[in-house]
Amino acid sequence: MKDKIGICACYATLNYGSMLQAYATQITINNLGYDSEFIVYRKSSSISYKIKQLPRLFNKNLLFDKSIALQKKLALKMHPEIKKKDKCRKEAFLKFSKEYYVKFSKEYIGYEELKKGAKNYDSVVVGSDQLWTPGGLATNFYNLMFVPDNINKVSYATSFGVSQIPWYQKKRTKEYLERINFLSVREIAGAKIIKELTGRDANVVVDPTLLLSLEEWNERIPLKHIVSEKYIFCYFLGKNLKHRDIAKQLQQKTGLKIVCTPYLDSFVKSDKSFGDYQLFDIGPNDFVNLIRGAEYVLTDSFHGSVFSIIYHKKFITLNRFSNGRQSRNSRIDSLCEVLGLSERRQCDDIFTNMDAEIDYTIVDEKLDEIRKSSIEYLRKSLEG
Repeated sequence: MKDKIGICACYATLNYGSMLQAYATQITINNLGYDSEFIVYRKSSSISYKIKQLPRLFNKNLLFDKSIALQKKLALKMHPEIKKKDKCRKEAFLKFSKEYYVKFSKEYIGYEELKKGAKNYDSVVVGSDQLWTPGGLATNFYNLMFVPDNINKVSYATSFGVSQIPWYQKKRTKEYLERINFLSVREIAGAKIIKELTGRDANVVVDPTLLLSLEEWNERIPLKHIVSEKYIFCYFLGKNLKHRDIAKQLQQKTGLKIVCTPYLDSFVKSDKSFGDYQLFDIGPNDFVNLIRGAEYVLTDSFHGSVFSIIYHKKFITLNRFSNGRQSRNSRIDSLCEVLGLSERRQCDDIFTNMDAEIDYTIVDEKLDEIRKSSIEYLRKSLEG
């Protein structure tokens, strides 16, 4: 009988990278011979639970994320024509989850039921993405605090999302890290945090989307030509208007069309007139195909960078965040550093760097090596 694996991942977050990394996590675990399912958890609406969550209201990281989401929600109310298009995108995300995800658990309602449900698994894996951000500490879900001591706990490429943990959260962060049997992170910065807090050496592994090769992605996501003309794919999650100006300058130099998927995380008013093709009815599978078909990719996104690398694109990754204490740029820096692509990061001469040839033979060799070691880490961790 196959071991049963529970996966804690952002499978339902309406974000291309989140859904694709959750999908790749489940596929990879199943490929290793396990029976895996996403753990479906719905928080309790009881008064006691809400009281316990009150301290989160004062967390700067959470407030920042919530404020961006609220700004977008209010802006869409003022622009019903865009809100209608945004609804089409949500439906495309839902369609992807129905067609591509393999298996879900029963719905666990409330934390006590979740703790009981955890006893059904041989191992519980917390997946990738920014699941250990300071803003989510109080939920005790992605840090696996609900999993009993006697059940194997594994982190795979989990990210703190920041380069430093706030001083007032270090004790609790250390507590949950010490309970996890096998620790791996996506960034070098994350390994440094774990070493500082626990003295343990965490494995630095690749994002789950990189566990599948180009050939495997092509096999699982059929080729689809979404735009017939040659184009620059601009995938911006941030609000930096200079990034749009850079894209327009690149367009002038190349004569190519600009394709974009606007209003994903933020509402940027000027995006109403940005791009030759504004696409909304785009699920994660279509997102992969947009990168697959692009001549150039200009992005401020980690997973925009990942799929540009997988599909051997000429790309530049701009900084979505300023390089302050709570910056979330470290995951992109780490990826490019490991693969020898640091020149594709925010740079002084973007246009020269964009056109510079990338020796993807060397990149693929490095990627294949760390892919193999990452899968081996996961295999050994699940064996317990």
